[in-house]
Amino acid sequence: MLLCKIALFLLKFTNVTQGVYLVMKKYVLVTGASSGLGKATAEKLANKGYFVFAGVRKQEDKDKIEALNENIEGVFLDVTDPQSVDGAFEVIKSQTDSLYALVNNAGIAAGGPIEFAPVEMLQKQFDVNVFGAIRVAQKALPMMLADDVRIVNISSMASYGIFPFVSPYCVSKRALDMFFNFLLLENKNPALKIISIKPGVVATPIWNKSVDAIEECFGSISENVREKYGKELEFLAQNARGNENKGLKSEDIANLVYKVLCIKNPKLSYNIGKDSYFARFMSFLPLWFSNKLVKFGLKKRIS
Repeated sequence: MLLCKIALFLLKFTNVTQGVYLVMKKYVLVTGASSGLGKATAEKLANKGYFVFAGVRKQEDKDKIEALNENIEGVFLDVTDPQSVDGAFEVIKSQTDSLYALVNNAGIAAGGPIEFAPVEMLQKQFDVNVFGAIRVAQKALPMMLADDVRIVNISSMASYGIFPFVSPYCVSKRALDMFFNFLLLENKNPALKIISIKPGVVATPIWNKSVDAIEECFGSISENVREKYGKELEFLAQNARGNENKGLKSEDIANLVYKVLCIKNPKLSYNIGKDSYFARFMSFLPLWFSNKLVKFGLKKRIS
């Protein structure tokens, strides 16, 4: 008789547990999931039981990321295109009316001397890194009404603003953090948590892509500009290409994203990587002093 009661209790507990699991199934949207951080994050979250909508722009990337885990569905999503964003959310809403989290990862890195930077390049930088994130968040927020919902922004140590010749990227990441902090202040949903992750250098394809974009943008600059900033542009290209094979792994950031989605009370901001902590330290110094240090360091490295 006792064994029967135990068996019935375990059966009841199992059914309840399974029922709760179904109710508590959590959906996450990860933008920029074709490669690098986004891909690693989508795979990590799917492996941990989340259902992930992975933003991609090509059919081959959709096929590849869906092959990683049955909990991943690729959705075509260009964060700079309002129609593409609308289409992605139509797909998402066909499967769920509730999102647990949005991971704003889609981003590009532009650079070069601001004195000669084309305004079109600056606009593109902001359209992806800032306005794209806001565009997606505005669509996601009406689906984020549960008792615990989260937006995780993949920002950067660049947001501390101490890296000359990558000012478009630095300023876009600072703007991303500021816009979403204001969103947190203004939003009427007390359950909404917004977290900024500021990695140091990460070994991802973004660096080679950024160099290609910079060389395309500044490839036809006049000779006097080359004489003025040639060494800096060469250093920028070499340093960026080297970054693709050094620094943090994409999986390190993915693990941190998973952590901040799991813990009850995540911090507003996380640094990861020694260089990120150093950049944060530099931000506490008087601006005139940090400027002197940065100029001295740059001069030493390019001389």
